[in-house]
Amino acid sequence: MRSSLYRRQRYDSSETEPLIPAIPGSSQNYDEPVAGNNGAMADVGVSQSVLVEPRGDNGRKLPQYIAALSATLGALAAGSMLGWSSPVVFKITQENSTDYNFDVSSTQGDWVSSLINLGAAAVCFPIGLIMDAIGRKKTMLLLTLPFTLGWLLITFAPNVGTLMAGRFITGVAGGAFCVTAPAYNSEIAQDSIRGTLGSFFQLMITVGILFAYAVGSYTSIFVFNILCTLIPIIFALIFFFMPESPNFLVVKGKLDEARESLIRLRGRNYDVDSELTNLQNKAEAAKSNPVSFLSAITKKTALKALLICYALMLFQQLSGINAVIFNTSAIFSSAGATIPAPIATIIIGVIQVIATFVSSVVVDKLGRRILLLFSALVMCLCSTALGVFFFLKDTHGAESSIVEAISWLPLLSLSLFIVSFSLGFGPIPWMMAGELCLIDIKSFVGSTAGTFNWLLSFTVTSTFNSLNTAIGSGQVFWMFAGIMVLGFVFIFFIVPETKGKSVDEIQIMLGAEPETQTNVDGKK
Repeated sequence: MRSSLYRRQRYDSSETEPLIPAIPGSSQNYDEPVAGNNGAMADVGVSQSVLVEPRGDNGRKLPQYIAALSATLGALAAGSMLGWSSPVVFKITQENSTDYNFDVSSTQGDWVSSLINLGAAAVCFPIGLIMDAIGRKKTMLLLTLPFTLGWLLITFAPNVGTLMAGRFITGVAGGAFCVTAPAYNSEIAQDSIRGTLGSFFQLMITVGILFAYAVGSYTSIFVFNILCTLIPIIFALIFFFMPESPNFLVVKGKLDEARESLIRLRGRNYDVDSELTNLQNKAEAAKSNPVSFLSAITKKTALKALLICYALMLFQQLSGINAVIFNTSAIFSSAGATIPAPIATIIIGVIQVIATFVSSVVVDKLGRRILLLFSALVMCLCSTALGVFFFLKDTHGAESSIVEAISWLPLLSLSLFIVSFSLGFGPIPWMMAGELCLIDIKSFVGSTAGTFNWLLSFTVTSTFNSLNTAIGSGQVFWMFAGIMVLGFVFIFFIVPETKGKSVDEIQIMLGAEPETQTNVDGKK
């Protein structure tokens, strides 16, 4: 059994990553070094890198698909939380709204939309500690409680403060699922289907957003909220019967339970003993090779990886994607498009689901760089077109002939924007964070990048309407377009292509020198 080492004895694993990697929090895992006293910065449950050695691929796949789909029902709940703002906030901020027994101003509506981001940002670090202490399965089942509580507060809110509290709490639960579900799916999967199972999470997020667009637009807010409340409950009832991650059980020394979990996931004809032995070896290797976290994070390759990861997160959120998703109804209504706003949002949701599915198929064929460059270019053009439309509308009026002649432009531009985002800037920044970083710093990068991403999302969504008022709708979209130009240049000159590259090859691309392959027992 051989494993490449870099700088120190390190036990890196498969570079295959889920399309929305887990936002790691903290743990001390079997497949990575213990970072001295910084064990809390270790990778969360090895969500991105497990099962180093290739094994026979004769295990049953269906139980793994079922378990992964069950776990991603939590992503469906998170997606409905994200999409809720588009149909609901637009309704409740109208002067004649009767859905709640209190008025919601436009500014309060911005906070209602964006508070989920603060909740999600707050949970990135602690959820890693929790899931490593009690397990992935128990953590996800317990998340049903805050999810349900949050939706009940939203449903029966007597005032806007309670409504905001409910949104914050659902944000905490949704953000936690962004850590736990991808980690679970990655750890239960065989190498040959890890990418597919990893892509389920993002796909179900988009399905949840589509559900919110479709149901929220054609039911009362009360009925819609009740249906959203039921989703995490249904998740808990189904996921209760799924096995725990065998990786976690090995780390905790529960070898009999780990064996049973592997049998349930792979079938009895699979070589369970071989995989179990491999997991035990990785657990022992992690304990016997401590390294300094500070020395790992200050290496040249690590600093370059940090720059790329954080920059991609920055460009992802400052592309304006969440402003578009959270305010789809308002954008189309303001544009006076001939297609009713509810239909337009549903079309956007369908396109997003399809494009996300396509991305999961082509990302390992076309490569990361080409999809990122394509995504940045098309989003730049679409934001420019939206800026032109709204600038003309503000200048000449909604009834002018020039504006009516291009009333189709918002739908086309937003549709292409969503397609290009879902193909590139949606999944790939998270994937690159997993591929560029070695496991001894991956948890730190993942958790801080996750917090950074959610805080940026909060900033964009909470200031979108205020920026529209202050500088004009057209100018806001032109600002997003300018940011995408910078993103295109950054990707072209800085971001490496990681498609088909091993962990060692990627580190060489970042500036490291090749190292000698060494056996796990230290023999060359």
